[in-house]
Amino acid sequence: MPEPIRSRAAIAGHPLHPMLIHFPVAALIGLVGTDGAWWWTQDPFWARAGLWLAGVGAAGGWIASVAGLIDLLTVRRIRRLVTAWGHAIVAVMMLSLATLNWALRWRAEDPAQWLWPWGAGITLFTAGFIALAAYLGGRLVYEKGVAVDMT
Repeated sequence: MPEPIRSRAAIAGHPLHPMLIHFPVAALIGLVGTDGAWWWTQDPFWARAGLWLAGVGAAGGWIASVAGLIDLLTVRRIRRLVTAWGHAIVAVMMLSLATLNWALRWRAEDPAQWLWPWGAGITLFTAGFIALAAYLGGRLVYEKGVAVDMT
């Protein structure tokens, strides 16, 4: 592994971006399950649960992205990595879709109104972008040493 690249958005040497992404990712992946459960049962509970997961995932993702953006823009060695820019672009596309998904559900009188086919479709595209962003983020950490503290 190359020499580690330290994060500037960190607390006591612990990078914030990797700490903050877990809940939004879990919420947005959980949204796949709630959409599937709604489709299977037509129970309004699952539509309401999906509304909350979409909101938590989108809002939490934008918060986590601030820490990633700080590192991308302030650490020259990160800025020079094509993988970092690819990760950032995919993440913005994913968060834009997640925000649209939440907004469509929130604006509807009934959260289930937008679930089929638009909400479920957006949810699946979002999950695909999460997988791609996670792959690129993993490459940044394990191949490039981004936000790794070897001390």
